[in-house]
Order: sequence, then structure tokens, then C-alpha cells
Amino acid sequence: MVSCIKCGKELFDESRYCISCGTKILPHGIHEAFEVAGEDLVEKVKAIIHEGNVRRIIIRNQDGKTVFEIPVTMGVIGVVIIPLLAAIGAIGALAMKYTIVVERK
Repeated sequence: MVSCIKCGKELFDESRYCISCGTKILPHGIHEAFEVAGEDLVEKVKAIIHEGNVRRIIIRNQDGKTVFEIPVTMGVIGVVIIPLLAAIGAIGALAMKYTIVVERK
């Protein structure tokens, strides 16, 4: 089964849109999910951005609610990434488990 990258609802493999929130479902292999502890959150996000070919990063808490969403474009990487990493560090300080969903190009 496939799950929605925005709301986390489980869907059928052939679904094109989420029946809960309406988000377009990406084909397999274009998005990945990683579970990390709060103290490792910033380092994992930095590593993902450094890998390249990332379109969007979504950070969810252990309840599945979206805490932070970052559209990663060339402009964001160059200008805004430092304050975003500081905000992610503050979120990570809450010492919870988080899921990072990565949407690739």
C-alpha cells in the first residue's frame, strides 16, 4: 500500500490522489521516509539537502502531523537554509521521534 506524503493516509497502490486531503500521489521511488530521533533531526535534513535532487522535505511528529515543510529549490538552499535549520533544531530539541518525508525530482 501507498501512503499520502501530506496527511499519511494509507491508499491503494493505483491511487493517483489522496482520498483524505486531495494531494497528488507520486509514483513509487520518488518519495522516501526516514524516522529519526529529535537530536538527529538537523543532521539528517542537512545530509538530505546535500544529496541533491530533492524537491520538498516534510517533517512529521510521532502522531503523523506535519510540523515543518520545506520546498527545496536553488534559491532556498542559498539564502534561507540557515534560518530553516535553526528552526528545525528548535523542533528537534523537543526530543521526540520524527518522520522525514523526502520528495525527489
